[in-house]
Amino acid sequence: MTEITRRNTLKLMSGAVIAGAAFSAMPRMAFSAGKITVLNWQGYGTDEAWSIKAFAEKTGIEVVHDYYSSESEMLTKLRTNPGAYDLVVLNAARCAQATAEDLLQPIDFSKVPNAATIDANLRSNANFLKDGKGYAVPWVWGMTSLAIRDGMPVPDSYKVLADPAYKGRVAMDDDAIICVAAGALMTGQDMNNPKDLGAIRDALKSIKPNVKLLWSTEDQWNKSFAAKEFDLSLFWSGGSVRSKRNSKLPVDFVVPKEGGIGWVDGLGIPASAPNADGALVFANWLIDPTFYLEWATKVGAPASSNSAALASLPADDLSRQVHKPEYLKTMGIMSALPDDRREAFNNLWQEVKAFYAE
Repeated sequence: MTEITRRNTLKLMSGAVIAGAAFSAMPRMAFSAGKITVLNWQGYGTDEAWSIKAFAEKTGIEVVHDYYSSESEMLTKLRTNPGAYDLVVLNAARCAQATAEDLLQPIDFSKVPNAATIDANLRSNANFLKDGKGYAVPWVWGMTSLAIRDGMPVPDSYKVLADPAYKGRVAMDDDAIICVAAGALMTGQDMNNPKDLGAIRDALKSIKPNVKLLWSTEDQWNKSFAAKEFDLSLFWSGGSVRSKRNSKLPVDFVVPKEGGIGWVDGLGIPASAPNADGALVFANWLIDPTFYLEWATKVGAPASSNSAALASLPADDLSRQVHKPEYLKTMGIMSALPDDRREAFNNLWQEVKAFYAE
């Protein structure tokens, strides 16, 4: 999955406009008036017009945006524009990099009361911490795992990808990092820093008789699954929700015993933020259960890091059913990769793909 894919898929969700909501847990503090500037992907939650309007009416704080088109561009903007931004949305892996470069300041969680119910496994993730201090408010998360056609046996391991029972019936995400991570989990290794790439290569090659499709977009996945070209696949948690809800596809999302291949996005305060207090008020708004219920049910959203917010969804909500809190206990979270390791992963996947094509 490329770094922008999960945001691009938000475009597949409905674009409903929502009336301003009453928000349940705004900080009991004097709001920092004026405005804040948010750096984010365009169309990714923070710039919903209905939300910004309601937030301004509640707090007196104006929210404006600047956007990036890649996470490397985001880091460049933080480096070269000191004092320009008050809040930045960044992946956990990039948070670790930004913190190492002193681009972020520690979060004063006393000013983010909704953070009290953020899942402990996310808040304590090493990518968000430095010297015991948190440098981002965990915001939303998702994962890659297994999708299987309804009614088929529920797999308990990624090793099922090589099961002869699925000969010619498997689809693989054409993403080197994801596939190497799956191979690492198949061989009992750390998905971020595996020590035996040869074992991963062999595990991925063992899937060859089963591989029907290498997919790269959600639309391609949906069309091929609807055409019954495959039954089992690596797939995204949010994608499975949309496939079932919007496309009415008979798909079941399964997280096996090795855990999901997870990602988490956080809300950071740049070290030079001119209105850090205002940014913290907005961060608290973004993890508020009432905001999340509106965003998730009327527009569409990833899973909230706030367990209270996720629990606010209706019991039959597909996103709530897929993003079960217990999955956070076994889910590995993708970390930043050194250039040499990323190159090694890419080279390994290219070799495996060539083997599939033989």
